[in-house]
Amino acid sequence: MTPPLAGRVALVTGGSRGIGRGIALRLARDGAAVAVTYVSQAAAAEDTVREIEGAGGRAAAFGFDVGDAEAVRGGVDAVVERFGRLDVLVNNAGVAVDGLVLRYKEADWRRVLDTNLTGVFLCTKAALRTMVRARYGRIVNLTSVVAQMGNAGQAAYAAAKAGVIGFTRSVAREVASRGITVNAVSPGFIDTAMTAELTDTQRAAYTTLIPVGRLGAVDEVAAAVAFLASSDAGYVTGHVLDVNGGLYM
Repeated sequence: MTPPLAGRVALVTGGSRGIGRGIALRLARDGAAVAVTYVSQAAAAEDTVREIEGAGGRAAAFGFDVGDAEAVRGGVDAVVERFGRLDVLVNNAGVAVDGLVLRYKEADWRRVLDTNLTGVFLCTKAALRTMVRARYGRIVNLTSVVAQMGNAGQAAYAAAKAGVIGFTRSVAREVASRGITVNAVSPGFIDTAMTAELTDTQRAAYTTLIPVGRLGAVDEVAAAVAFLASSDAGYVTGHVLDVNGGLYM
């Protein structure tokens, strides 16, 4: 049986660890050649590449800051030069700097918006140059349950991720006629290195809020992304797919 993404090339920003790494591994398992981007985690990105290649797939790591327009253009061009095409873009790279608004630094606000929102815009714009010519593309943006329900101490992160939802739906309307779909996946509390830092008391408190009674797995987010990246999702665009165990409905 032919893998669903056989012959496709996918670019996963922030694919060196956590959810991004899980997405990269899943897309590779589904047959795609995968470009993994990083800013400072070069060794982790190379580990992801080695795991993909060890399983018989194709992958390469590319270092660039998604908030830097020139770097993004050069990075996307390098991916196309390496693999010959670009079919799938997963805008996963993100940062969180938490703090209450009254004490929040403007520099932190700009950093969060530059990476989590402007980075999505810059990578999408660069990828669309190739996708529009090919008249095919799948763009999947990672947002967050925090964008939909809010969270004290995360105003910047929530604002950026809410912006991703509006951006997703607007671009979906712009490029639908070119054979390109644009969707978002909105994870809830996912079991990653970040949530591993929670105390048992904090984890229990969060879990009681989730109807299914547990944190989500990285593989569950990756599966949602893989579906939206596949040909099976050709009639799905402008959609936000919640992967949150019922935390937000």
